[in-house]
Amino acid sequence: MRVAVVGAGWGGMAAAVRAAQAGHAVTVLEASRSLGGRARGMDVALADGRTARLDNGQHILIGAYTECLDLMRTVGVNPGTALLRLPLALRFADGSGLALPDTAPPWDALVGIARARGWSVGERLALLARAARWRVQGFRCAPQVSVADLCAGLPARLVREFIEPLCVSALNTPARQACGQTFLRVLHDSLFAGRGGSNLLVPRVDLGALLPEPAADWLRTRGHAVHLGRRVQTLARAPRGKGWLVDGEAFDAVVLATSSGEAARLAASADAPEAERPALRQWAARAQALRFGAIATVYAHAPQPASATLLPAPMLALRSGPAQFAFDRGQLDGTAGLLAFVISAFAGERATLEQQVLAQAADELGLPGLRVLQTVVERRATFLCTPQLDRPPLAIAPGLLACGDYVAGPYPATLEGAVRHGAAAVALLSQIEPQPA
Repeated sequence: MRVAVVGAGWGGMAAAVRAAQAGHAVTVLEASRSLGGRARGMDVALADGRTARLDNGQHILIGAYTECLDLMRTVGVNPGTALLRLPLALRFADGSGLALPDTAPPWDALVGIARARGWSVGERLALLARAARWRVQGFRCAPQVSVADLCAGLPARLVREFIEPLCVSALNTPARQACGQTFLRVLHDSLFAGRGGSNLLVPRVDLGALLPEPAADWLRTRGHAVHLGRRVQTLARAPRGKGWLVDGEAFDAVVLATSSGEAARLAASADAPEAERPALRQWAARAQALRFGAIATVYAHAPQPASATLLPAPMLALRSGPAQFAFDRGQLDGTAGLLAFVISAFAGERATLEQQVLAQAADELGLPGLRVLQTVVERRATFLCTPQLDRPPLAIAPGLLACGDYVAGPYPATLEGAVRHGAAAVALLSQIEPQPA
């Protein structure tokens, strides 16, 4: 079939590659001049005049992201060299916190909790008991339960130093608002998905080089089309009632891999038979009703670093806020003296945030004198993952599908969620009958 994929983020490139593997002729249409959507690379000028290839936000993956890892291998990326694999650790600069050993589950979690530094025996036992309860309950809870409800009664330090940072990094939603069921699903699939599932996978290359750019090269070398700077204006049902016209060009099927707002625009304005219009408008309304949270990344550098390594580990958890995590880019891609501070669920002003992060680096990391290189704020980084959230479905209308990270599914807004939805959309293409050329 002739398949149009609108959007070249991670979900769109996943859909395009999987559709090509299934034997379809694929055309990717991307509005911007770069690949990757909200997980892309960008060039930044350093103070010494060099140019560094950074990201529009510091991301991490985990070992349980099996679809992402498989897709990387498909397009020729070696995850073993492109990603730094680390056992799950939420360690602070003083060495306290949780660090899981590299053993099979559930022993890694049990041993890690039992050996957590800075936690009392009572705090460790409380977390072990709560984790055991979640497992007995099959990692399920009532749909209206929040993460805060789920963890009610746990010692305050555990909530502050473990639950809150884990929740806000995974769901980009504060624990009091975040969906307990989604949180439990993430815990289950990371901690009990097999050895290495909980490992942190920190990119050593920029996010564009990690997947979207190799995927585009893979598609082009196999005769498929990838167009940048092509914002789709109109979507219409084909004259014979099957297939779609994308800006007048005929396709058997269309996969919308754009943001939820852009997908809603195209669905609501689609020129379709009267019988299909209510479903299109209803889907668009559900997509437009989603609420979003921001993620900020402050890149700061030491003008004259004493060494290539500024932190005792490639990634550290932070206590005092606003940033929850700091990454030492010198240990990742070799950019000595550069740190990335990640602020999930960000709300505020950029200038204030930068001053707060510099103060946090001085007080908590012992790094005075850092200078802000660049601050990236993705205002609509992820949907707010709240209890009983009504996410729009994958299928919009016959031959019209969506595969953003926001469509209905068990995961929050993650790279793995987007890639899985891309593959799921392609699986539905088998139900569509191709039209004669």
